[in-house]
Amino acid sequence: MIATAPALAGEKVNLVRVDKSDRRLELIGDGKILRSYSIALGGDPLGHKHEEGDQRTPEGRYVLDWRNPNSIAHKSIHISYPNAGDLAAAKTRSVDAGGMIMIHGQPNGFGWWGWLLQLVDWTDGCIAVTDSDMDEIWAMVADGTPIEIER
Repeated sequence: MIATAPALAGEKVNLVRVDKSDRRLELIGDGKILRSYSIALGGDPLGHKHEEGDQRTPEGRYVLDWRNPNSIAHKSIHISYPNAGDLAAAKTRSVDAGGMIMIHGQPNGFGWWGWLLQLVDWTDGCIAVTDSDMDEIWAMVADGTPIEIER
């Protein structure tokens, strides 16, 4: 089942910004940082995602387009990768662009390890946060919110 999440009263998030080099995810509203979270990335985080299995987190502007409350990780929100440009670039290299890139919490049953897992880049290209951070992001970020992922 796909659920929707309204922003918390008085704090409308109109942009999610990710700085891969600083391992930070920020919720932006009216031009100011409302919340900031430490993140873990894919196992090979440098550079833009090019193909399935490269363990890179995409870079660029996307949309948070749907969510999964029954994810294999504690809740997940989908990032609209690959876009038309990503698909075209993958086609020229004759590779699969990949997909299913999410912001998510810890693997189910391992939330208590969140503090430890966040010390390393362990995902397959997703953006991981602790379960409590994911609960807050889930409540504050509506479907359709843009996300900018920067080096």
